[in-house]
Amino acid sequence: MKKIDNATVQRILDAADIVEVVSDFVALKKRGANYVGLCPFHNDRSPSFYVSKSKGMCKCFSCGEGGSPVSFIMKLEQLSFTEALRYLAKKYNIEIEEREMTDEEKRAEGDRENMLVLNEFAMRYFEKTLKDTPDGRDIGLSYFRYRGISDAMIERFHLGYALDQRDALFKTATERGYSEQYLYSTGLCTKTEDGRVYDRFRGRVIYPIFTLSGKVVAFGGRTLSKEKKIAKYVNSPESQIYEKRRELYGLFQAKKAISKEGKCIIVEGYMDVISMHQSGICNVVASSGTALTVEQVRLIKRFTNNVTLIYDSDAAGIKASLRGIELLLQDGMDIKVLLLPEGEDPDSFAQHHSSTEVEEYIKANETDFISFMARILMEGAANDPTRRAQVITRVVKTIALIPDEITRSVYVQECSRILFMEEDVLRREVGKYFNEFQLKSREEKQRAEAFTGGPGIPTIQEGMADSVRQEAEPKEQENPATRHIRFLRTYEMAIARLIAKYGNYAFADGIDDDGNPVPMTVLEYIEADLAADEIAFVNPDLAHFFAEALRLSRYSWDADLERRREELEKRRRQEFEAGVEEIRSKATDVGSISAMERSLQETVDTNYTKGLEEFSSGYLAKQMCSSPDDSVRNLASDLVVERHILSKVHTKYAKVATEQELLGELVPRTLHELKDAILCTRLEDVKLAMTKCSSDYNQVIELMKEMRDIELARSELAKLIGDRVIAPRK
Repeated sequence: MKKIDNATVQRILDAADIVEVVSDFVALKKRGANYVGLCPFHNDRSPSFYVSKSKGMCKCFSCGEGGSPVSFIMKLEQLSFTEALRYLAKKYNIEIEEREMTDEEKRAEGDRENMLVLNEFAMRYFEKTLKDTPDGRDIGLSYFRYRGISDAMIERFHLGYALDQRDALFKTATERGYSEQYLYSTGLCTKTEDGRVYDRFRGRVIYPIFTLSGKVVAFGGRTLSKEKKIAKYVNSPESQIYEKRRELYGLFQAKKAISKEGKCIIVEGYMDVISMHQSGICNVVASSGTALTVEQVRLIKRFTNNVTLIYDSDAAGIKASLRGIELLLQDGMDIKVLLLPEGEDPDSFAQHHSSTEVEEYIKANETDFISFMARILMEGAANDPTRRAQVITRVVKTIALIPDEITRSVYVQECSRILFMEEDVLRREVGKYFNEFQLKSREEKQRAEAFTGGPGIPTIQEGMADSVRQEAEPKEQENPATRHIRFLRTYEMAIARLIAKYGNYAFADGIDDDGNPVPMTVLEYIEADLAADEIAFVNPDLAHFFAEALRLSRYSWDADLERRREELEKRRRQEFEAGVEEIRSKATDVGSISAMERSLQETVDTNYTKGLEEFSSGYLAKQMCSSPDDSVRNLASDLVVERHILSKVHTKYAKVATEQELLGELVPRTLHELKDAILCTRLEDVKLAMTKCSSDYNQVIELMKEMRDIELARSELAKLIGDRVIAPRK
């Protein structure tokens, strides 16, 4: 097994545009310099997911998820670091150069990637079997031809066929070196108690199931046998890579069309999706015969709020799916329902009509869900008071799920007419249930925050030091050392934040061994200052973070900086040459040419310098937010993304200094604040020691001297910090 080399990793990180990457999964709208959309990581009802193109980062200010393009893909698609890099390399057409992995690296890749690789192989195997074997052509391909499926759709959905042999796939896969373990864990094969192995999908046409990013996580297989004892459909079992409730068939192929059309059409089965796509209606997905789940609703809402559900005339099936539709309403989505003519399903209807006819039929016949639901449930209940009351209660509760007050009011009016109920009665009941749902939702949110510890750890720079210190109040019987570690975390986080955001930015001058001034980066300054006072991070995750920053700066920085210099130098030459050509084509005299060329030279030199500064200041942020180390990557993502944006009011009439411009003050001050906090912990230890040795006069005197020295040191730090130092509460 091989690993992507460092140079290729850097090319991928440089090429990945956070807006382009996120837009493949979330519909984004421009808002100022940033972009905003619905968070794909939680049930987001109003846009709280921000994407910064300039910083190359995304962040949800509700649930806290986000990060770089790599970490976004890893979290969203549950991919490993290497898988996410391969995904981005494929997106940006970057050729991957690899090296052999060590045994430890091979183990670290884990089972998930092996299962995905095996599924990819199985899909290609089924495709090849369909096209290149006599049984595949005579049975599988003939079936798709009979169903009217074109070669283009067979290729687009990667349809295949599994030979009707006991272990054909198993033998082929093991001969190619794939592990039996993963053949069983993916569900491609099963093993009986007597040791016999069977291919799960033998004798079936195959429908691969893809994630949003195009990874094959499961398969559906339809038998072509007429034996009644044989199940018509067999699906992959749930596994480490596949959870049925999180996937929608066809969404990978439909996501762009859904965003473009502003609507998602939901049907029931595989063939319904394929036939609709073939007819030209491409914004179609399938729930695969099950009621919609919360996770599937969230998938749809990333792309649109408008959903149309297409049903045949089976009333029982419609009633069974109502719960899933209620989930859509609860998320504030606009739901329409369409009944097809008697005897038709989406597959047959799409096969016999053009895309224009299908679109016109949908537009003319789709109806709002609440009215549809009321009519469906009232069938057969009009003369049964008990059933009628139950139906009315069900409809009222469903209306109460709708978050928008005006929409609820409109539905109350409509259902009053359909259910023959007074509007005021319905309105009161809807209001009662709405309030109950809201109260329940708030309680659930409070319980979740109590369990997770709230939205995150604030930092000093966010003006939250006081609240953090209050949270650091000692609990009874808490070990002093543990309390100190918890207390110092705020100050260590502040330093880690500066490292993550500006680590390799040269903000000051140091002195080399010969006494000459040399540029000093933020990370170098912090490392030297902490080493001079023999200070180390006491929080293990932050100590590891600091060590990783130092490692990157020592072993990757020089080569990456030189590569960036070469790129910028090449760009500078190209800009200058193009500018000179334009100047000489327009200028009228030699004097003008010389002046304009000098101005051009200044401009391209400024761009070169600015490019180096931007690369330097953002280098560690990009590297650490895309680290294969989970703890480093998650911590860096939290530290780098800004929680607040400065209002335009503050910058309209005067220039406001940026944090980067203030690093000369901010870095030393943050280090002084950490040192003062450390002195506070020592002061507490001295006071505690005094309470335990009150009878030993000499020891008390020594402790009092130590206390005085600490107070003097804090006074000196106060002068450097430029503030009156108040002992924080611990």
